[in-house]
Amino acid sequence: MEKFNNIEYLKRGSIRQQRAYSVLKQLGIMDKLQAYDPILVGTIPIGIDIEDSDLDVICYYIDKQDFANKITTCFKNEKDFKIRFQETDDISVVANFFTEGFEIEIFGQNIPTKQQYAYRHMIIEYRILSERGEMFRKQIIELKQQGLKTEPAFGRLLGLKGNPYEELLSYEV
Repeated sequence: MEKFNNIEYLKRGSIRQQRAYSVLKQLGIMDKLQAYDPILVGTIPIGIDIEDSDLDVICYYIDKQDFANKITTCFKNEKDFKIRFQETDDISVVANFFTEGFEIEIFGQNIPTKQQYAYRHMIIEYRILSERGEMFRKQIIELKQQGLKTEPAFGRLLGLKGNPYEELLSYEV
């Protein structure tokens, strides 16, 4: 979905989205990671964030060590910076740090960003939220405030059986 290709839409969003935009711009995160096709994903872009929601930036790398070096060079001086390699279906590079009241997570895989689960889930959730309306959005937020992660919250309200991370993908158009 074109809307999420760059973060300019955040400037016209909620107060928290505007703060997210400001923090991302101030740190130059999207510019510094431009070679890795970065996309902000998760709950903040689609307006279902809660107080401790982080800013998730996904990236596509060809060379994981080159990507890890770039992240380290750019963000090693940020508060509580840490980086790790995580084995999933592929090797992921994950970095976390804190700034201006946000935790920022930079997540890279050798999978194009628009094919990564985080992006695909966000697009599906955005569409469902658009179709189901404000009451549904508030119910998702309420479940998240009770401790449920985003996909399980959608799974519960949609009556999904099985793994909500996988089941949500059946809503792709």
